[in-house]
Amino acid sequence: MKISYNWLKQFINTDWDAKQTGELLTDLGLEIEGITPFSSVLGGLKGIVVGHVLSCEQHQNADRLKVTKVDLGTDDIVQIVCGAPNVAAGQKVPVATIGTTLYDADGKPWQIKKGKIRGEVSQGMICAEDELGLGNAHDGIMILDPDITPGTPASEVLQVENDIVFEIGLTPNRADAMSHWGVARDLRAGLKQKDIALELITPSTTNFKIENRLLKIEVKVQDKKLAPRYCGVTISDVSIKESPDWLKNRLKAIDLTPVNNVVDATNYVLHSLGQPLHAFDAKKIAGNEINVKTLPSGTKFTTLDGVERELHQEDLMICDAEKPMCIAGVFGGIDSGVTNETSSIFLESAYFNPVSIRKTAKRHGLNTDASFRFERGIDPKTTEYALMHCAILICELTGGNMTSDIIDIYPKKIKDHQVFLNFDKANALIGQKIEKETIKNILSSLEIKVNNVTETGIGMTIPAYRNDVTREADVIEEILRVYGYNNIGVSSKLNASIASSIGVKDHQVQNKVASQLTALGFHEMLNNSLTSPKYSQLSDTLKEQHNVTILNPLSNELSVMRQSMLFGALESLAYNTKRKTANVKLFEFGNTYKNFETAREEQKHLSLVVAGNKTENTWSSQLGSADFFYFKGSNYSCLR
Repeated sequence: MKISYNWLKQFINTDWDAKQTGELLTDLGLEIEGITPFSSVLGGLKGIVVGHVLSCEQHQNADRLKVTKVDLGTDDIVQIVCGAPNVAAGQKVPVATIGTTLYDADGKPWQIKKGKIRGEVSQGMICAEDELGLGNAHDGIMILDPDITPGTPASEVLQVENDIVFEIGLTPNRADAMSHWGVARDLRAGLKQKDIALELITPSTTNFKIENRLLKIEVKVQDKKLAPRYCGVTISDVSIKESPDWLKNRLKAIDLTPVNNVVDATNYVLHSLGQPLHAFDAKKIAGNEINVKTLPSGTKFTTLDGVERELHQEDLMICDAEKPMCIAGVFGGIDSGVTNETSSIFLESAYFNPVSIRKTAKRHGLNTDASFRFERGIDPKTTEYALMHCAILICELTGGNMTSDIIDIYPKKIKDHQVFLNFDKANALIGQKIEKETIKNILSSLEIKVNNVTETGIGMTIPAYRNDVTREADVIEEILRVYGYNNIGVSSKLNASIASSIGVKDHQVQNKVASQLTALGFHEMLNNSLTSPKYSQLSDTLKEQHNVTILNPLSNELSVMRQSMLFGALESLAYNTKRKTANVKLFEFGNTYKNFETAREEQKHLSLVVAGNKTENTWSSQLGSADFFYFKGSNYSCLR
């Protein structure tokens, strides 16, 4: 998951540098796998400065070229040959100096070099808008404010945003951190533990205003278990166009491609607050009616990617009075989205059952930003708030007006859950005593409400969005990650118990055999227990009907459990020999699996494979083929 540092600072106003912040987030359990710079303009306009055109003369050998003298704020005046029709003396212009790297329309770099154009020396290039990556205009050079001082870096004059992007390796349980808001919450808790108290800044919805109620969409939720909460509002008189630079820069920083102002607004709120939203073209909603329901198995539905899919009876769908429009929480339909002709929209914000969304996304092989969050569990209390924030943003970007009341179908509210923490148990699990007041402060910084504190423990209310914190042990883990694993002391003594065992265990035999094989020059191989079903057709001892098949295989080549160790060994042998490793000795401990009418069978095996020569050619040993007789010979009597 990518997090923009500039975006993060909209929620928490920290002056820490990116490296410090990344280290703290990693300590908090949000592991930073990479930190990369981002610039809204490819190259960040490095090497581009403001120049003052002192003179502009006609090129003697070319009708369309001019020879200019340009002041770049240094002691030397440079000569630049320019072909732009609008270049003139007295202008302030962006100049790419010698050695500057520019990028063409395909993003390929090229460098400015000193050279001659039709016999005249040229020491740089006066740039047009598209040559700098600031737009598409190429009918002339950019002309800047005449008051700018020559030599000023163009990045300080032109609207270039520089950012730092964190790549967070998020664990599946941390659904609460799948947004900039969620990461900011953790960052605030970590900073508070370091005695840096910062407020969490959340978007205001005070400007939410219903202009009129001329466009009402009726909403019916037929299965409230699959859609516990469903919100919506209509916005009319929208003008679909390109988003402003600030919004495009936010999305580009996290590798999202801007589409238009409405779609970009929904994506922005998704990654900002963690709440997926979807905008429907209101004119395409038949009967001005939304039905949230399932459809019969086999129903055909074409998604936004143009693929016709066959629905399952458990797939939750967003439908109008006549047809399905969207696979709820997963993917939109091809005919319901926002286009350049859209003039009114129905904006949806919902909380869907995580298990239902996960099964539907897996069933159709779809993995979207929305399903990624829904299937892990979002915050049900943010549904209406995110809708209001997104509606305000869309009205600002499109000039539209809100033309209905907010529809909020939420019959059975999802409640926060209660947990009691015993102090002694917490200290025993952590291995160190943490003061009660410190525990209380950590819980409060994580927005966990402390209800009561006694001598023995603390009662608390866990917010619904922390669906991974349900037990006392989960709370202890939260305390420990904020307190800091690095702050837990290491004992000066090590306690251990002596274990006694009767008989010989399987793993002991396996370790003994492995040691013997290693001494004989073998290497251990580890093959996948999943394999291809075609292998069962290559041996008379294997039967296709005995295959143990996988319900949701990653591929056809990994769709059954292996009946034999042979084919994995041959794959490993082929892999090595193709890479010029001629002498191979391999072994593997593993299980085989067979499916019979009455039961399934699982057996443990040791497989050995040798190829090439017995040993490498050295002064003290002679080459000898590792043939069948070598393989079964007395060399391995130690294994019998």
